[in-house]
Amino acid sequence: MRYYVTTPIYYVNGEPHLGHAYTTIAADVVARFHRQKGDDVFFLTGTDEHGNKIAQAANDRGVTPREHVDEMAPKFKALAGQVGATNDFFIRTTDAEHEAFVQEFVARIHAAGDIEKRTYGGLYCTACETFWREEDLVDGKCPDHGLEPQFIEEENYYFLLSRYQQRLHDFFVAHPDWVKPRSRYNEALAFIDGGLEDISISRETLTWGVPVPWDEDQVIYVWVDALINYLSALTYARPGEDLTSRYWPAQVHFLAKDILKFHAVIWPALLMSAGYEVPRGEFIHGYLLMGGEKMSKTRGNVLDPFEVMETYGIDPLRFYLFREVTFGQDGVISLEGFEQRYTNELANELGNLVSRTASMIAKYRGGEIPRPAAPHAEALAAVAAEGEAMVAGAAAHLDAVEITAALETVWEFVRRLNRLVEEEAPWKLAKDEAQAGRLDAVLHGLAAGLRLVALALHPVIPGSAAEILRRLGQPSGDADLLFEGAVWGGLAPAAVDVAPPLFPRIERAG
Repeated sequence: MRYYVTTPIYYVNGEPHLGHAYTTIAADVVARFHRQKGDDVFFLTGTDEHGNKIAQAANDRGVTPREHVDEMAPKFKALAGQVGATNDFFIRTTDAEHEAFVQEFVARIHAAGDIEKRTYGGLYCTACETFWREEDLVDGKCPDHGLEPQFIEEENYYFLLSRYQQRLHDFFVAHPDWVKPRSRYNEALAFIDGGLEDISISRETLTWGVPVPWDEDQVIYVWVDALINYLSALTYARPGEDLTSRYWPAQVHFLAKDILKFHAVIWPALLMSAGYEVPRGEFIHGYLLMGGEKMSKTRGNVLDPFEVMETYGIDPLRFYLFREVTFGQDGVISLEGFEQRYTNELANELGNLVSRTASMIAKYRGGEIPRPAAPHAEALAAVAAEGEAMVAGAAAHLDAVEITAALETVWEFVRRLNRLVEEEAPWKLAKDEAQAGRLDAVLHGLAAGLRLVALALHPVIPGSAAEILRRLGQPSGDADLLFEGAVWGGLAPAAVDVAPPLFPRIERAG
């Protein structure tokens, strides 16, 4: 199966932050999982670099828009690497290839008769680069940014979105799982059924953007330019090769709920007009909140991902974000909550289990994972079945983009293995020669179970999963990570490595 997954492209008017990291990690988790299934995966992320906000940010800094984006884009590209993302391409909307494709795409819509020129006056919020109706304002201000929009009047080109109202409605009804979670599907469908107005897709007073191909006095609206990246990237991500027929339509677009309308309403209509298939699905996640508020540098309530990664590493951050907050919903996070999850679950429950297992195998069996005789192995048949059920359950959840539920499924089995240690007490079995077979079965079972845990956790904490496999002497190449090999009997005979704690206790300064 071919699987194309995207993040939204990130607007470079400010520095990258945890919200950007969150979406990128989510897409990476899904991309890694589908590679483990053996799928042909393409994972895209990148930056959105045109528009009025960029021009203003550059002007405020006393630099040109080009200088500003050339300074900011590498920071977002670096963020992808810092959070362990395995994206196949990083697109910039200032790429010449993207700009040329945008012009070609818009020309197709024009040729379809879905664009016309109009003079329009309206209330415009620069922060979201959107016109607002007066009745949609909150106390006279933009509902998303709390800023008072300005009245502007321009002669622009309009996309006749209203023509696609019925077609979009019919598409939504025919594809009830197209937008997830269901609450966001309902929100998008209600917006469509509430009546669609034609939208301006060009700007007359702006120069920092892609010129309209038939009228270079205007530039293409930044949101139209940005959305088209999901298609344009496939045409030049690999030099000399057009990947469009291989990967389009995308299997899933990941995005935050504040850009739902653009992706779930405007984007499919643009694709229909231009003659392209609509993506297979969109997953809209919630906001990470601190103290009950959306994270914002202005409010000073940001959990700095760079500080967390520097202190604890990449994997604990990846784990916490999806363990703490049900993916798809808003949720409260905190540094205290992070440290609690890190200590209780990563260090004490998983890390300690890995250490105890390796240490007991080293102490009681000379470091070699024992192979139990059949009667004793059968005594752990129930645990073996639970392990394989855990893998199947976690995979089913990840298939449905239920990352938090997948982690809970894995963690139930981690706790089952910890109970196995307490119930069987290998240190007592080791004192009784008559229990040697039972001890072999328990030690083998702990190693086999931990191998399954590592394979199931790989999409979320890949570095730690690889280290667990290494300590158990198990291979961890791409072929070794495939879910088809995640069976109880797949444990290879090997010597273990007794190493320092997988998640060491860290005393934070201050």
